[in-house]
Formats: sequence, C-alpha cells, structure tokens
Amino acid sequence: MSQTAQQPEVTPQISRGRIGLGRGAVLWILFFLISFGLGYATLNRYDPRTTGLKDTAAYYEIVAHRPTADLEHMRFRVLVPFLAKPFYWAARGRVGTWDPVFFGLLVANSLLVATTALLLVRIGCQQAGDLAVALLGATIYLLNFEVPNLRLAGLIDAGEGCFLMFVVWSLLEDRWRLLPLWGLLGALTKETFVPYSAVLVTVWWLVSSRRHTARLSRAGWAAGMMAVAFAAVGILQAWLVGHVVWPWQFAATLGTWPGFAGRFVRLLADRQSWYGFVWLLPLGLWRLKRLSRPWCIASATTVLCPLVLSAYHNADPGTWGRAAFSIAGPLLSLSVALLLSGPARSIDSEAARVQ
Repeated sequence: MSQTAQQPEVTPQISRGRIGLGRGAVLWILFFLISFGLGYATLNRYDPRTTGLKDTAAYYEIVAHRPTADLEHMRFRVLVPFLAKPFYWAARGRVGTWDPVFFGLLVANSLLVATTALLLVRIGCQQAGDLAVALLGATIYLLNFEVPNLRLAGLIDAGEGCFLMFVVWSLLEDRWRLLPLWGLLGALTKETFVPYSAVLVTVWWLVSSRRHTARLSRAGWAAGMMAVAFAAVGILQAWLVGHVVWPWQFAATLGTWPGFAGRFVRLLADRQSWYGFVWLLPLGLWRLKRLSRPWCIASATTVLCPLVLSAYHNADPGTWGRAAFSIAGPLLSLSVALLLSGPARSIDSEAARVQ
C-alpha cells in the first residue's frame, strides 16, 4: 500500500524538495537580513508612532520600560517586546542615529519573520516537492505589503503569524504533540492567537481525522493546546493586573455587541485591510486545489475570526487585514508561487515518479 493511501490527508515528502540543516540555517540567516533591510526605515527615517500605527507606542513603552496599566490590553502582549529588550539594551548608546527601541523591535520581528519564511519553505517543499517553488513562495510572502509596512514597523503581528505558522507546520507534519508549546508562546504574543489557533486546529481536525487511527490522540493534543493557551493568558493577566481576570470579563472590556452588524459591514469596506490581498487573493485562489485540503478549509474558516472580533472591538482600520494575513498569507503566497512556476502537476503523480 502506498504512503498516500495510508495517510491521505498528509502530503508525501518528495526527496528533491527537502532542505537539510545547513541549507536551512543559511536560508534563515538570509531571510533575517532581508527582513532587517525591509524594516530599516523605522530606525531613523520615520517614527511608526506618528503614522497611525497607535499600538507601536504601547510596545515601545514595554521595551523601554515595562507593561503598565495605562497601556490597557496591549500590556498583555509581552513576548515580542520582551524578545526585543536584550537587543534594545545592547544597542542603547551604541547605534548612533538609530532608535535603540525600534532597533530591538526590528531585530525581534525580523527573527520571527525569517522563521515564518523558513517554515513556509519547508512546507512548500512538502506540498510542491520543489525547492524553487518553495523559495518563490517565501519571497512572495516577504515582499507583500503587510511585511515591510506592518510586521517590521514596531508591531507584534510577526509573532502571532510565526506561531500560527508553527501550528500549520505541526499539523502538516503530523506532529500534534507540539501544539501545546505553540499555544503557550502564541498566547504570550497576542491574546487573539487563542481563538484563531483554536478554530484553525478544530476545523483541521474535523476535516482530516475522520478515519485516522490517531483521531482521539489528535483531539487530546488540540485540547491541550487550547488549555495551555487559556491558562497562559489568565496567569499573565493575573500577574500584571494583580487579580484573576476571567475570559468573559476581559472580553467585556474590549467591545460590545450592539451595532455589530454596522461595524462588520464597515470593516469589509476598509481599504487598509485589503492592501495585502489586492493581488495576493485573486492570484492565490488559482492553485489552492494543489495544496493540503485541511489547510485550505481551516484557513478559510479561521479568516472569519478577525472580522468578527474586529467588529466586536470596533477595531482601527487595517486591524482585521493584519490578522487575516497571519492566517492565510503564507497559504496564498505558496499558491501564487505554484501559479507562477508553470503548468500544474499532480503531487501524487510526482510522488509516484520519484518513489
């Protein structure tokens, strides 16, 4: 019996598309340097805090000082600012005209964006069986509007996108036991990671595990991820606030349901959220059928979450688009790479050829 028949929901590895440890390290360093260059302008050419990216002021304060009550719910998003702190300390007084805080944030975000790009290459090798296609997908991802203008501009979306990508990689590689780790790290990055990852994994499980012998085991790891993520958010909030904050109490402070429909419609017309998808979405839809079916269905479902949460929260323009790119950006980038790489070939046929 072939490998495809044994695990129909897992795309087979193709030998010529694999990357070794050495090549992976070189690619990661290259992606980091590219990311740092894309975000260089934040160091001394403009201040993101004055350009409408209001959240950057909160993360700036966390890096330079500590999370405080006046930062409201953004004080709970500690992982990226804390990752930036050592680089800020090392740069303070040593980088000339560069802003040391934004230097720390740029290094931290570049590390996370580079990791996301490398994971996309690994996934691209698995899905397409061609390193060139995988590299093209990572390049398309890095050159999207969202990456230099938002992920490398003093925000923390690079962290949420990175750990969502780790979730996707774990599911595609059938390493569900790693999900609780990503749940912990993602929850410390941004509280919205919790519902996004929960929907993504749940839908993936429903689509892919119906006849799989490890169905119950997978459900257990998925539940473990959600439990760890909820616990991480709760403990962090209790530590910073000084008392237990229940999830429904926290949610009540962020928004209200009256007027939800009107806000939802306005968000759909928010042009800032569409900048990253103007060409990515129409081109990316063409080759989705060549990629993992559970990944496509789970991503399409999860993209609805930021729309709902942003409407509930009455979020600023561009907010839901940033989250949607974290969820679906890598998938669509790889699909565009498949479209541009030439005529479609069946993954199953390619696997049979090399076996």
